[in-house]
Amino acid sequence: MLNFYSYSTRMVNTRRGVMECLESAVGADTSKIDLLIWHASIGHDFQDLVDASRELAPQARVVAASSCGVVGREGVSESMKDIALMAVEGKEFAIAHCDDLNGRNAYVKCAEMAQSLKEQDPNVTMVYFLGSGIDTANDRCIEALEDVLGKDVTIFGATSSDNMKGMVNYQAVDEKVMEHGAYIVGFSDPTLKVETQATHGFVAVGEPMVVTKSDGYLIQELDGQPAWETYTERLGLTASAEPGDTIPIGALAEALPAEAAQEYGNDHILRAVTHRKGHEMQYATEIEEGTKLWLTKRDEPLIFSEMDRIVRDIIDRMGGRTPVAVFHADCLARGRFLFNRIIKEELVGKMQFPFCENGACPPWLGMYGFGEFARLGGENEYHNYTTALYVLYR
Repeated sequence: MLNFYSYSTRMVNTRRGVMECLESAVGADTSKIDLLIWHASIGHDFQDLVDASRELAPQARVVAASSCGVVGREGVSESMKDIALMAVEGKEFAIAHCDDLNGRNAYVKCAEMAQSLKEQDPNVTMVYFLGSGIDTANDRCIEALEDVLGKDVTIFGATSSDNMKGMVNYQAVDEKVMEHGAYIVGFSDPTLKVETQATHGFVAVGEPMVVTKSDGYLIQELDGQPAWETYTERLGLTASAEPGDTIPIGALAEALPAEAAQEYGNDHILRAVTHRKGHEMQYATEIEEGTKLWLTKRDEPLIFSEMDRIVRDIIDRMGGRTPVAVFHADCLARGRFLFNRIIKEELVGKMQFPFCENGACPPWLGMYGFGEFARLGGENEYHNYTTALYVLYR
């Protein structure tokens, strides 16, 4: 049976941060821990992070990813030197990883990872996925995992990020550090269940742009014109802008079917542009020609009311059971880049408090990344600009 422990800190020295998290989460004796899951801001050296982990807990597997800040049971922090840990005790898990993941090979790479996971442990019921937030077709990642592991396996997790520049992000497994990789952790503890849900709280505005030329996950033309120039012009930016300039203001909305929209609390699902190549925009999923894309604006009352709603929905589906761990992915644009610190901490408080028992928050590992995985309409889905909660319980 798996047990979970967490801690987060803001620490300039990477090794000291690893030591503090381990000691505070599990105590001086780390020998009982079998898996360390790290999120750390881009200011840390990830080779130092995994090296320190392997030295201090040599028996444990290690996975890690970069983020634009972390959320733990201690609260939220978005400095360049954040570290957060979820430590796992127990053997009912398996790990697979790949390097050089991109939008062209996403299906093949993820299918290979899923097959490796299945061979290690055919009883996996849920998968924690963490991949590169730049240059990936995330819908193809989901498709590959489902084709090998089955659609009943719940996929949750995120895509790693930097400090919203869209320049570099990191993933690590054991001693290996990657910039365009991914890892999956499959949990097979038969006593565990997971509930996932996401919400964004943005509204579509104006007339849509139409994708008139695309190639897989690349948008080449919008409204018959070069995509990047058309997109930035609609945002009031020059074509010399970089993706990092567009992320806070440039969420793109795709219309949802009516039933999914009702569950989502929104008529649209959002997508971020985290990279470009000349006139082409690298979308977060594959996109068909003819797709309509709206610009959006945030609706702060809606963000708060929808957060309350998804927490109530998850608690209702848990049927009174107590969470044993919460994984949490938040879009980096919902952090300090859109909210001041008071509102941000209030939002995190509203999501954590209902899961507390006798005033104690369950083990909690959250990150600010480029995208989130959570179910929608009973199916695994990739999201952008959301808060996504993944509650594990017995």
